[in-house]
Amino acid sequence: MSDRPKVFVSRVIPDDGLRLVLDEADATVWQDDMPPSRDELLRSVEGCAGVLTLLTDRVDDEFLDRAGPQLKVVSNFAVGFDNIDVAACTARGVAVGNTPGVLTETTADLAWALLMAAARRLVEGDRYVRDGHWRTWGPMLLMGPDVHGATIGIVGFGRIGQAVARRARGFGMRILYQDLHRASPAVEAEYGATFMTLEGLLPQSDFVTLHVNLSEETRGLINRERLGWMKPTAVLVNTSRGPVVDSLALAEALQNGHIGAAALDVTDPEPIPVDHPLVGLDNCLIVPHIASASRATRGLMATMAAANLLAGVRGERLPTPVNPEVYDRPVG
Repeated sequence: MSDRPKVFVSRVIPDDGLRLVLDEADATVWQDDMPPSRDELLRSVEGCAGVLTLLTDRVDDEFLDRAGPQLKVVSNFAVGFDNIDVAACTARGVAVGNTPGVLTETTADLAWALLMAAARRLVEGDRYVRDGHWRTWGPMLLMGPDVHGATIGIVGFGRIGQAVARRARGFGMRILYQDLHRASPAVEAEYGATFMTLEGLLPQSDFVTLHVNLSEETRGLINRERLGWMKPTAVLVNTSRGPVVDSLALAEALQNGHIGAAALDVTDPEPIPVDHPLVGLDNCLIVPHIASASRATRGLMATMAAANLLAGVRGERLPTPVNPEVYDRPVG
């Protein structure tokens, strides 16, 4: 019988981290491209000292019960952790880890790519050529808004929002932002950014890009009413979480010309069904949650997730704990 800790890895992750786990633990790795079903997940975590999860894996009391009292750590392969009941983990002494800090620039790159692609209608243009419609140059063909010199509204001005602002400065854009907490005067000056309420930001922005965490306050933040505040030519970009936007209200706004276009890395539901109203719209660009999908960033995420998992099963403090208060609990 192996004396190495038993762990479950709920999907194949880059070798940078997977090798570390396999070298040190008795690991079962879910090999399918699709996530384990709920029943399969619960069976797989039984008796484990640690579990490496993805956002698709719900960690709640049922999960913790099935894993058993020997479970020490849940390491999420993500910055976000809205799939995990952190309070329930803390109550049972289970440390929770995530992978913060490594996604900032890569996510900002993807947000910027979506913004540019939607503005200049790149996907529509590519499809136009591949479908055999390009027979001549035309002065009215596939026109979109300029990015340089436009006004960008950044909703959520944390690390990623500020990284987007830094890119916007290079395009000579007017930068507005909204956040629960106003940035310092030094940060505002660094980015040339002006703090506004949503009521002020949305009507003035040519581009609106979302960089908020998912919470009860941000769920449905961009709803039918707020879409109505936006310019009819505006482009909405979402690389945060799908439920931040009311998907059906967005489809309606795009269909009716209340806004110009949307570019989404995340959707609600996710994955989005092919018969969803958003999928059939030419002015809605959708990619499959790939904001962190650079080789370097995913490799770093794997290394961080492995480090949290292995520290947890050794009984050590996680390098990046979500619930550091778990270490303040009395032992026994």
